[in-house]
Amino acid sequence: MTGAATTPGDIDASFTGPIIAEKNSGWLCVVMSHSGDFFGTRKAVKVSGEADGIPFEATMMPMGDGTHMVPLKAALRKALAKGLGDEVTVHLAQRRS
Repeated sequence: MTGAATTPGDIDASFTGPIIAEKNSGWLCVVMSHSGDFFGTRKAVKVSGEADGIPFEATMMPMGDGTHMVPLKAALRKALAKGLGDEVTVHLAQRRS
C-alpha cells in the first residue's frame, strides 16, 4: 500500500488474503489489515477496484479492530471461480466516500 486515502479520490492499495466468512454476518469477504489507519476512519468506506483483475464496487465494512472487510458478492465470486478459503488479490483504485 502506498500513502493514505483519508479523502475520496484515486488510491493505489493492494493486498491478498483468504476469503473468509465474517463471524457476525456470515458474509464472504477478504480482510484488509491496517485499513483504519489507511483510510483514517473506522467507519464504512465505499471503494472501487479489482479482485484478481475483475472490477468491483463495494462498501468496506469496519470490523471493530482497525480492519475493514471487502464483501465479495456471489456474482463476483462466481466470476472469480473462488469460494471460502481461496486467496484473492484485491487492488483498490478509488475511494468513493
